[in-house]
Amino acid sequence: MDPEVSLLLQCPPGGLPEEQVRAELSPAYDRRPLPGGDKAITAVWESRLQAQPWLFDAPKFRLHSATLVPTGSPGPQLHLCLGLTSYRDFLGTNWASSAAWLRQQGATDWGDKQAYLADPLGVGAALATADDFLVFLRRSGQVAEAPGLVDVPGGHPEPQVNLPLLTLSQPLLLGIACNETSAGRASAEFYVQCSLTSEQVRKHYTSGGPEAHESTGIIFVETQSVRRLQETEMWAELCPSAKGAIFLYNEFQESST
Repeated sequence: MDPEVSLLLQCPPGGLPEEQVRAELSPAYDRRPLPGGDKAITAVWESRLQAQPWLFDAPKFRLHSATLVPTGSPGPQLHLCLGLTSYRDFLGTNWASSAAWLRQQGATDWGDKQAYLADPLGVGAALATADDFLVFLRRSGQVAEAPGLVDVPGGHPEPQVNLPLLTLSQPLLLGIACNETSAGRASAEFYVQCSLTSEQVRKHYTSGGPEAHESTGIIFVETQSVRRLQETEMWAELCPSAKGAIFLYNEFQESST
């Protein structure tokens, strides 16, 4: 395992389809107000806006907990407890210089080191093409998180997908990885099979889309080479959530053979 990433949860072999995942949304799963109030979050946000005026706030789902529950046939169910948070709060907690202290204080005050953190749930996909390549994207230098690094397609639950939905299989949830460089922020990692070839995917990518500004290039890696990706120079260019996706994808592949 890489020190930048940890695994919060690994789904059973074969992954979990949508019907075996249940989400409960409740204010009880929101983050706790910071000790002394949330003025520090406002200060961080205003400072970031001065440096990066293109940033914008948006609501996000906050992952409070994830539990696998045995239910018999067709298999276990994953229970996700979700609150609401925002991108502003994410930058003001998980990415703040005080993040380590907030984790310590959360453990002391609430028995939960993530209690004061925004912890927006990210999503990522090991996207396989019809000609056996995995798709990666080079992140733009303008994004607030992991600028210039290589990621798998994803983001947060609300972004649109640039590939036609009819070309994508039903996502299988592989597990949840935590980015230890952003105070344990979690990302749900999926496996998706695409009926298009890598060249067809490239053409869709170059045609642009609603979030085209967030990446600057597309990269394809043969699926048979992904198992050894950690031994290559590319590994150092992967953002932590992408590393988590690859760890889970390799486990998924091993359980499928």
